Amino acid sequence: MPAAALKPLPTQSTSKRAVLMDLPYELVEKRPLPPGRPREWYVTHNRRLKAMRLAIALLDSGVYAAHQARDEKIRSTAALIGVHPPSDTTCHMVRALMKYAR
Repeated sequence: MPAAALKPLPTQSTSKRAVLMDLPYELVEKRPLPPGRPREWYVTHNRRLKAMRLAIALLDSGVYAAHQARDEKIRSTAALIGVHPPSDTTCHMVRALMKYAR
């Protein structure tokens, strides 16, 4: 068997059994957002932060490709890490982060 056939693809898990997701040991201290911006800026900023948290949690759970991250998977991960269920727009943003971060 050629050596290339033994090497796993980047989207394949190399673990033999399910790996428990490692939750953060201590939460990051929250700081107040800068005042005086339009409301849409705060909405977009918070959505980006949420999408980033979800993308990191999905990567930690073994979902490495954007096509593997369906809305149901993203929402179940949100429930697992204690985040409110994301909207369709946030789910789309999570997939975009996973797709373009490579």
